Amino acid sequence: MNPTLMLAGLVVGLVVGLAASITGSPVLVMVAEGSAPFGDLFIRGIQMVVIPLVVAIVFAGVARLGDTRTLGRIGGASLGFIVATTAPAVVMGMAAMHFVLGWAPPVPLPETADAAAATDLPGLVDFLVGLIPRNPFAAAAEGRLLPLLVFAVLVGAAAGTLAEASRTRLVDLADAVSDAFIVLVKWILWTAPVGIFGLVAPATARMGLDLVLSLAVFAVTVIVTLFVFMIVVYLPAVALLGRVSPLTFIRGTLASYTMGFTTTSSVATLPVLLRDAPALGVSRRVADLVLPLAASLNRAGSGLFQGASVVFLASLYGIEVPAGAWVGAAVACFFAASTVAPVPSASIMTLAPALSAVGVPFAGLGILLGIDRIPDMFRSGTNMTGHMAAAVITEAVAGEAAEAAGLGSASSEAPVEAGGEGGGS
Repeated sequence: MNPTLMLAGLVVGLVVGLAASITGSPVLVMVAEGSAPFGDLFIRGIQMVVIPLVVAIVFAGVARLGDTRTLGRIGGASLGFIVATTAPAVVMGMAAMHFVLGWAPPVPLPETADAAAATDLPGLVDFLVGLIPRNPFAAAAEGRLLPLLVFAVLVGAAAGTLAEASRTRLVDLADAVSDAFIVLVKWILWTAPVGIFGLVAPATARMGLDLVLSLAVFAVTVIVTLFVFMIVVYLPAVALLGRVSPLTFIRGTLASYTMGFTTTSSVATLPVLLRDAPALGVSRRVADLVLPLAASLNRAGSGLFQGASVVFLASLYGIEVPAGAWVGAAVACFFAASTVAPVPSASIMTLAPALSAVGVPFAGLGILLGIDRIPDMFRSGTNMTGHMAAAVITEAVAGEAAEAAGLGSASSEAPVEAGGEGGGS
């Protein structure tokens, strides 16, 4: 799939949605609202395949390692990168919004804003306990990707200790399963232009021009800060730790960024990430472990968005927040970013604990949902860039251990073919 067609679906959806909102034409409104099922079908198709795809890829990647000490080095390096980038992203989002609201004119609160249903996050202890699924099949049915990832890692590590013949059979089976699901993802992504139109057009038609203008300060601040974050955090980290030039890294992640930008889904972009990683010097074994892990946990872009959202909504409601409450909100955003499901607008639904920390009504969630589509695309693209940066840096830091264990090199064949030129079909 040419990314130009996906971008075309986005642009047409925005044009139709805004035209419906501005003119109130019954025909345009019917077209915009009537396209929503196509967006739902597209996202459902992606969700249908991503859980078995990720489980199969992670299992095969971990089982190939064999040596659990190598797994620890690779996993530790990637997790360290995720923590070291998500925390400053949250702070940067909060600081940027504080700065902009200091001089920008007040943003009027819409007269009506429907409260959105929020999903409470568990406490830290419950969060850690919940990482071990009581029933992996139930976790799969509920769409909880993180416990399944832990399950796949543990089973893969156990398989890595088996005799070579048994381990090879299991890895080959997992590879065949993942290859089949990658083909299915490829088929689903052919519907991306229509699916993206169905996601964008109805959302734009509902929020209206007045709301778009009133919240423009928030959206622009988030988007600009996301680019600043990539420039001052990801590119220097890749250059200094990953030993890859920023220009090479940008070229190597352009397709993944475009795919994440248009689909707003880490897991939908995973085949493109896996395909393009070898061109940046990432071995297949490191990519097979780090990229699915990053797709499940790495949400620096989401953390930045959530930090900015809390500050913005507190200002919108005129709430004076003490310094201690901001610390609690920042911690809540950090953990919320790691629990964000890899599907569109999921960052909104995990904001409830951070809003509680600063006393913002949950009705603010409904306000953000009205304009979230555009920031969602930019933060998803940022997340994709972070996934690839994690793989590049992990390869440089721990890749030698994988190669010493006989796990391949950067010249290994890419594990997937996700489509045509430019990233995904």
